[in-house]
Amino acid sequence: MLKTATQSPGSLSPPRLLTSLAGILRAWLPEQRWFAGKGRPVADLAVLSMTELHPGCLHLLIRTGPAGPPEDCYQLILGVREHLPPRLHHAVVGRPEAGPLAGLTVYDALLDPWSAGLLLERLRVPGEMGPLRFERDARTVVPEGLPPRLLGGEQSNTSLVYGDAFILKLFRRVQYGVNPDLEVPWALARRGCARVPAPVAWFWTTEPHTATLGVLQPFLPEATDGWTLALRSLSTGEDFTDESYELGRATAEVHLALAQAFGSEPPDPYGGSPLAAAMTGRLETAARQMEALVPYVSRLKTAYGAVAGRGPGREAQRVHGDLHLGQVLKARQEWFIIDFEGEPARPLDERRRAQAPIRDIAGMLRSFDYAAHSRPWRSQWVKRCREAYCAGYAAESTWDPRTEAELLRAYETDRAVYEALYEARHRPDWLPVPMAAIARLAEES
Repeated sequence: MLKTATQSPGSLSPPRLLTSLAGILRAWLPEQRWFAGKGRPVADLAVLSMTELHPGCLHLLIRTGPAGPPEDCYQLILGVREHLPPRLHHAVVGRPEAGPLAGLTVYDALLDPWSAGLLLERLRVPGEMGPLRFERDARTVVPEGLPPRLLGGEQSNTSLVYGDAFILKLFRRVQYGVNPDLEVPWALARRGCARVPAPVAWFWTTEPHTATLGVLQPFLPEATDGWTLALRSLSTGEDFTDESYELGRATAEVHLALAQAFGSEPPDPYGGSPLAAAMTGRLETAARQMEALVPYVSRLKTAYGAVAGRGPGREAQRVHGDLHLGQVLKARQEWFIIDFEGEPARPLDERRRAQAPIRDIAGMLRSFDYAAHSRPWRSQWVKRCREAYCAGYAAESTWDPRTEAELLRAYETDRAVYEALYEARHRPDWLPVPMAAIARLAEES
């Protein structure tokens, strides 16, 4: 139990709690894969919300930058113990030297099976806990006592699997409003779309503003993600065109379901000149931060200029927003699409906005290119996958993305610029992949 549990509530007030946590969080946060503020000093820390989930376990929303929108707000679930058992030594955040937690050990409670199990129990039994609201779809039974395990590999969020039956995705960087990864799968489930696992339970907060914190969905233990399957194909020499074709069909199915669930906005208000201007702005911003992009700027702008003079574009609608091979799963010979959060670095209102479906298609085509560059380059493999994916999409949809060559190239270029900036900041070894695409796209332009 917390050392302060018998003291007055004010002893654990956010300002006093911060006297214990500020020092250890400034050292710990930059080491976390999901922390977006790498390379910048963690200053202006503030506790925005604090709830004791159970004795010795605190749910916190922490601000890591200056106040005011957009705030850098992160969700932490921290355990506090006087003596930490050896099995949890890898979870240590630090040992405060001051404040109400002085002399205790603070650790990441998501690595503690006991705390992770109690979190599932909160989701099983809907209710309120301070500013936290736990809700569940009453049509789904969630058994108690499912053993938790933490999934590795994620960067922007943290996922817990319970008994190979359910997966809980906790949003680490929290933006105020309804997260699309709850909103979209819930709406698609109501439309009977079986390509997207339906939310089973979720929780959100009312303080300091309304925000989605986590979503529980069915887990597909036998599933393999598209990235792994693509790399397997490249390694073994097996063909991947059938899988690409079916993936294109699955993408079109989800797009059609999204249009039915959320409606569409004809014509696309962000197409034509506004689209070209936005893409050009992102390119110029990236070039100011990456000298390697400068030689390509003028030619890449040509790709954007080609769409500036277009008339009213195709209808805009809700889309995935960050579609690639890592966001799709194959199980029982069927493709499933997951992670509708969109690009976490973009504002939430932008991610929830109606957009051109071709943006998702461009993202998947770029992903084929990424997969091929992770092995000895096989240009024909990429060409066949691209063609099969677009053909599959056209077979299920009302239009063929191959007839929108200029628009598709513009979106691919925009995505490659985003990738280059991301890799330069986070994975320099991968930077040659988007830079090769940028050189190719500049030549085509």
